[in-house]
Amino acid sequence: MRNFFGKTVAVGAIAMLALTACGSGRDGDTDSGSGDSAKGFAANSLIGVALPAKTSENWVLAGDLFTNGLKEAGFTSDVQYAGASTTVADQQAQITAMVTKGAKVIVIGATDAAQLSTQVTAAHAAGAKVIAYDRLITGTPDVDYYVAFDNFKVGQLQGQALLDGMKAKKPTGPYNIELFAGSPDDNNATVFFNGAMDVLKPEIDKGNVVVTSGQKDFKQIAIQGWKAEGAQARMDQLLTSTYGSKELDGVLSPNDTLARAIIQSVKSRNKAVPVVTGQDSEVESVKSIVAGEQYMTINKDTRTLVAQTLTMVKALQAGNAPEVNDTKSYNNGSKVVDTYLLPPVAVTKANAAEAYANDPKLAALTK
Repeated sequence: MRNFFGKTVAVGAIAMLALTACGSGRDGDTDSGSGDSAKGFAANSLIGVALPAKTSENWVLAGDLFTNGLKEAGFTSDVQYAGASTTVADQQAQITAMVTKGAKVIVIGATDAAQLSTQVTAAHAAGAKVIAYDRLITGTPDVDYYVAFDNFKVGQLQGQALLDGMKAKKPTGPYNIELFAGSPDDNNATVFFNGAMDVLKPEIDKGNVVVTSGQKDFKQIAIQGWKAEGAQARMDQLLTSTYGSKELDGVLSPNDTLARAIIQSVKSRNKAVPVVTGQDSEVESVKSIVAGEQYMTINKDTRTLVAQTLTMVKALQAGNAPEVNDTKSYNNGSKVVDTYLLPPVAVTKANAAEAYANDPKLAALTK
């Protein structure tokens, strides 16, 4: 069982830098949901969607897809974004307002996973079902469902791509790398990092990979708010303090926004661009990958994730328990949350055309 509130509980534990990883029970663990389903509600009922600030292309797309998808399904929708501030107050107020308006289901892409328990509890008390979207909400038993891509797998794919990319450029090591992680208030940031370290730590322990700065702890490498300027400033500092005469072979970046900032920092120092990982398949990063600069990204098709969430909402409206495929792995500190996971796809220049074949906008960039 993977506990994202505290440490992981595992059988046959493998030591990692930040916590212990374990088998997730993903293999065919399909269920119809463990909690009692709602008795159903009117087809035109209010569905609330609370999303974080528009910090990435995927959050913007998600809002549009939810607005259109809920309308097409006959629901009344209330889709809200939190402000650009790093505080969670906007989202707390928005969820409270959705409860007051009588929302039957509230879908939450958490701004801060640990600071929504009061609002989620109030939603439950009012009879609403709560679906955690993309980011697991922690510290409350009142989260009914979680829908996301397999974020531990995302990290594993990033870690392996980093190793593969460095070996392709330089067949033998040791390789000098630096580690970056996402915002500490985003529950997924730790999951991405732990997945990557599941792959990288054995190579670090063998001496095949060296974190030259010595900064390996999540708290040292996290970038508050996923802000590009934070990543660029940290990379600037690392290049000054650590890479005067040393070669930087690779950088573990958790997403595309930070990856581009890291690359910009390296280029501004007239240094060779290292192998840099990413995530989200943002347009500018896909262009960079095709051009041979950023090494890889992760394709987590927002259209698919929103569609799965809407399928859950429709099941609840009909009085049925939504389908889930993981009832063991996602312990939020108060309960194991019934989860539906979607598979992420690693994308490099070599497979970009195939990976984006069904996405007209991104497919056009690979031609």
